[in-house]
Amino acid sequence: MDLARLREEFPVTRNYNFLDHAAVGPLSRRAVAAVEGYLQQQLHDSYIHVPYFKQLDQGRQLAAQLIHANPDEIAFVKSTSEGLSFVANGLKWNAGDNIVTAAVEFPSNVYPWMNLQTRGVQLRTVLEENGRIPMDNLIEAIDSHTRVVTISAVQYASGFRIDLAELGRWCQKRGVLFCVDAIQMLGVLPIDVQAMHIDFLSSAGHKWLCGPAGCGIFYCNRELIGYLRPSTIGWHSVKQWDDFAHHRLDFHDDARRFEPSGPIMPSLCGLNAAMELILEIGIDSIAQHVLMLTDRLVAGVRDKGYRVVSPREEDSASGIVTFTSLVHDPYAIQKHLANEHRIITSVRQGRLRISPHLYNSPEEIDRLVELLPKH
Repeated sequence: MDLARLREEFPVTRNYNFLDHAAVGPLSRRAVAAVEGYLQQQLHDSYIHVPYFKQLDQGRQLAAQLIHANPDEIAFVKSTSEGLSFVANGLKWNAGDNIVTAAVEFPSNVYPWMNLQTRGVQLRTVLEENGRIPMDNLIEAIDSHTRVVTISAVQYASGFRIDLAELGRWCQKRGVLFCVDAIQMLGVLPIDVQAMHIDFLSSAGHKWLCGPAGCGIFYCNRELIGYLRPSTIGWHSVKQWDDFAHHRLDFHDDARRFEPSGPIMPSLCGLNAAMELILEIGIDSIAQHVLMLTDRLVAGVRDKGYRVVSPREEDSASGIVTFTSLVHDPYAIQKHLANEHRIITSVRQGRLRISPHLYNSPEEIDRLVELLPKH
């Protein structure tokens, strides 16, 4: 990767040592140009020359390429929560059914399922152990009444990356649907929904994809398209969407049935440009670079006496590193780094969280480690 070119593509590097992509990623010049181009077309031509359907088709192609899906399995959503809610609200539930997840999930992957408790559906949560969600415990929680296993590809507060392929195989073996919150993985580590046996996937675009807020993707395995009833329905959901005079509730045969109306178009244009950039660089190259940076970070903070929470084995490491101190307040460290040195980090669950990306340099990691107070 040409790090100098990438840093030029992301002007945030001129102002900050930005290490918080697990929160909200900065926009690239390319993404901003795409948003501005759309707005200029609207300014001068209204909708007359705006390539509305071209952007939709392009977005589905790009998203499908990113996760090894088919374009007709992709729908656009405003947020990760919206896509997960499609699954929770679109399945037919019976009293006594249960859902298996982790006890440390981000709320987006909790509340849609918790809401089903009023219908007699049980939410089973598996505890974190030493920064991990033990695979054996997840599998053990599955029984004959389990309908869905829903999990984050990478845990937001620990950086633990679950073995999606292994969990997907178990779900397939048990006849259980497999749903993935991919927001902490999409754009930084490879995802293959086919090899991982993923049935449903949802991710907004404003973190590791470095796209604008307000637009993301939802994947539904084409074999399950007719099994998941749209829970939010509008004029774009149906085949005859452009026949305004005759109303017939005949849903699209593909994932477009989950789109009640058009997406937020400026955000979609920016997301498309962001996905193009990720694909041009190559997700494998990005992953290799980010894992190198996080390995360097882990070595440095351990040398200074911090306890690293994030598992760092090859099969569980991610772009997120969290660590704790017995003597220093993580919020005070975060504030000091930001206010005095323009180094942007975050704190989650009492852990200082660092999440570098494709344009960050080893020197930026070393500078952060240098400025951490010693034990």
